[in-house]
Parts: sequence; structure tokens; C-alpha cells
Amino acid sequence: MGVSSFFKNLFGSTKESVNELATNAESTFEQAKEAAAPYIEKAETFAEETIAKAKEASEPIIESAAEYAHKAKETVSEYAEKASDAISDVIETVKEKTAEAADDTKSIVSETVADTSEPAVEEADKE
Repeated sequence: MGVSSFFKNLFGSTKESVNELATNAESTFEQAKEAAAPYIEKAETFAEETIAKAKEASEPIIESAAEYAHKAKETVSEYAEKASDAISDVIETVKEKTAEAADDTKSIVSETVADTSEPAVEEADKE
């Protein structure tokens, strides 16, 4: 029985020690929570104020960026129309030059064919 009472006392005192530690830990946690509350509130206030200041500071920048984007869109639209007109003009010029070159080629080919056939006709007449 001496051994069983030894273990009973050992585990009984350990159980009491664990209960005391748990109670102390809970008490310490509550104290820490209470001590940290003002700092948490200050941090929340600071964060809210900082966010509000950032919003205020960024509003003019956002507005000016929106205006700049609108102006850029107008400018790009204007130049897109001009570029489209210029491209159309280039295409028309290329078509005209190609048609002229084709006509010139036809007349050169016709003249060349006529020129080469004439000496043959003249040679045939001589014989």
C-alpha cells in the first residue's frame, strides 16, 4: 500500500499543480489582454486615420489620372482618324501608280513586239 499511496500523492499533487498553472495562465492572459486593449485601440485608430489620409491624398491624383486618360483617348482617336485617312491616300496612290505602270508596261511590250516584227517583214520583202 505504500506504493499506491506514493503514486496517489504524486499524481494528486501533479493534478493540483496543473490546475494552479492553468488558473495562473488564465489570469495572466486576462491581465495581458486588459493591458494590450489600449494599444490595440490606438493601433486601430492610427490605421483608420492613415487610411483616411491616404484616400484624401490620392483623390486628386486619381481625378487627374482620369482626366489625362480621357484626353489621351481623345488625342488617340483624332490621330487614328488622320492615320486612317493617310493610309487610304497611300493605298489610292499605290493603286494609281500600279495602274500607270501596268499601262506603261503594256505599251512598251506592244512597241517591242511591233519593233521586232518590222525588220522581219522588211527582210522578207527584200528576198
